[in-house]
Amino acid sequence: MRRFVSLNSLSLAFLVLFLLSLIGHSIAGLFEFNAHQEQHGEATMSYLRYLRSSDFGADMLENWQSEWLQFWVFAVATVWLVQQGSAESKKPGEEGLESDEKQLVGSHAPANAPRWAKARGLKRRLYENSFLIIMGLIFLGTWVAQSFAGWTVFNDEQQAHDEQPVSWLAYVGSSDFWERSLQNWQSEFLAVGTMAVFTIYLRQRGSPESKPVGTPHEETGQTG
Repeated sequence: MRRFVSLNSLSLAFLVLFLLSLIGHSIAGLFEFNAHQEQHGEATMSYLRYLRSSDFGADMLENWQSEWLQFWVFAVATVWLVQQGSAESKKPGEEGLESDEKQLVGSHAPANAPRWAKARGLKRRLYENSFLIIMGLIFLGTWVAQSFAGWTVFNDEQQAHDEQPVSWLAYVGSSDFWERSLQNWQSEFLAVGTMAVFTIYLRQRGSPESKPVGTPHEETGQTG
């Protein structure tokens, strides 16, 4: 068990942080929701009912889908685009999908390579793009789920104000939906862009997200 924890400490630490922040979000969200309900003379919710509500789901999923979008876009962008001096970029001149030899696929795959890296045709195509495929599917799934949760919340508010509910398609085209989405997307793109630039000039000793401390600023694609 100790060895397992040691070898998986990064993912386990972030899992714990995720669960703690999710629990904190749900508790704070419940208090905020019930305070809003009391102000309008409406019924409050229990904690378990709030966890199953569209209000909680919409707030949670609109953040999740923006995170997956960030990873997906960054993975696509770094295939073709470079940032000189950044630890998050390939070196200028290495843009593109790279050769089979450099990617260790097909006849260039070592004996202990993943089986699908040695395959040909569709299997290898799927495997060599599996990161983008899975990230894209998760983003799409959370985006759709968030749209339905937000739609339910929006129609609940419409009915509370004696206004007509709208269809899902109408809601997806509404300013309410896109305000929820874009306020998260812009923060993710800003964070990734600044990280790529910060790694040119700033260092964190021992981190693979940083270049070695003494590396020249113009050195690209090197990590510590």
